Amino acid sequence: MLPTLNPSVDQFMEAIREKNPHEPDFHQAVHEVVSSIYPFIQQNPVYSDYKILERIIEPDRIIMFRVCWEDDKGRVNINRGYRVQFNNAIGPYKGGLRFHPSVRLDTFKFLGFEQVFKNSLTTLPMGAAKGGSDFDPKGKSDHEVMRFCQAFMTELIRHIGKDTDVPAGDIGVGAREIGYLFGQHKRLTNRFTGVLTGKALNFGGSLIRKEATGYGCVFFVQNMLKANGNQSIDGKICTVSGSGNVAQYTAEKLIHLGAKVVSLSDSSGTIYDPEGITAEKLAFVDELKNIKRGRIEEYATHYGCEYRPGKRPWDIPCDLAFPSATQNELSLDDAKALVKNGCIAVCEGANMPTTPDAVAYFINNNVLFGPGKAANAGGVAVSGLEMTQNSMRLSWDRHDLESRLNGIMTKIHDQCAQYAYYNTKTPNYVDGANIAGFIKVAQTMLSYGIH
Repeated sequence: MLPTLNPSVDQFMEAIREKNPHEPDFHQAVHEVVSSIYPFIQQNPVYSDYKILERIIEPDRIIMFRVCWEDDKGRVNINRGYRVQFNNAIGPYKGGLRFHPSVRLDTFKFLGFEQVFKNSLTTLPMGAAKGGSDFDPKGKSDHEVMRFCQAFMTELIRHIGKDTDVPAGDIGVGAREIGYLFGQHKRLTNRFTGVLTGKALNFGGSLIRKEATGYGCVFFVQNMLKANGNQSIDGKICTVSGSGNVAQYTAEKLIHLGAKVVSLSDSSGTIYDPEGITAEKLAFVDELKNIKRGRIEEYATHYGCEYRPGKRPWDIPCDLAFPSATQNELSLDDAKALVKNGCIAVCEGANMPTTPDAVAYFINNNVLFGPGKAANAGGVAVSGLEMTQNSMRLSWDRHDLESRLNGIMTKIHDQCAQYAYYNTKTPNYVDGANIAGFIKVAQTMLSYGIH
């Protein structure tokens, strides 16, 4: 049994590690939250009396299952499926499905735990879950992906529903995979219901879903700059890592607002374009990554700019940095380079892309830092809006949805800002996001009593 929060965060974390061994990503996510809200809970003992934090850290349930499917050569393949339903205090479970060979239970526990606070901050009635499989859609034919998705949904279907758990897409799960999953659900239930988000527009999807995480990240940093010196994005030099949807649409919105984006990357290396990535160049990246499945190095060859094999963009001088690729991609050394080069704000487009020591370095050096659970909540926010549209049997246009997204990101920022000074005299949005996200879930859990 976890101890009550009394001696120290270290002792609390020791119990977490003992109860959840070999789960470093989950430990990292929990430690960040506990470190932030420990003083708040000490000053509000009702939360420790009812062990709210201990209850939030423990998932409601963990579902693991076998997925058997046939490839194009008739061979039987076996993968493992997961759904970690973390907390449904404020609404149906909500969170993405990720198909990638690197995933394990630790991955989904860390992501599901982060989702609790992220979904709370959106102000929408959504609980938190995460799931997926170690299946790798890369290199598979459409028919192989279809057969896997149908087998995966055949098991998952007994655990989800529009008022129970509404999965979305994530890494490796795009419109194609969501279509196959939704089609199998419809075939097995004989019902057309909004049980998945990220669907194609022609059967209930939402405009700007692909753009939402990247756009939302830019809206969040826009609010941070305005609240701390009334600065504008216009004219700022920006480095962005990654080249998937989050990175591309972060770059697109930055360019639209007058910034100069000078980098993108993938697992092989980084391109540095000091002249700036234009809308035309971004269209080239979109075709390169989403149609040709090529590498970002081809951008450097095509446009004659610098390619940095095996490197990330954090030593490039910039005003704003957007880690939008993968977890723990920005280290302490990277943080030192960014601070040295005059970076004034960092905003996480990916989930937990900044190591804890790098986060601390940014905060200690007065760099505005937008944590992922707040800054990249735009994706799940628009997923929540898609749930609303499905329930109401209607759709909103692009302008209306972007306006709603901007409003949600402003509310998320304002909630974080409200508690950003709780443990410090300089703005700490990590603490702000964790405390604000915790309060809504905790108060609701207290309302339900002990269960």
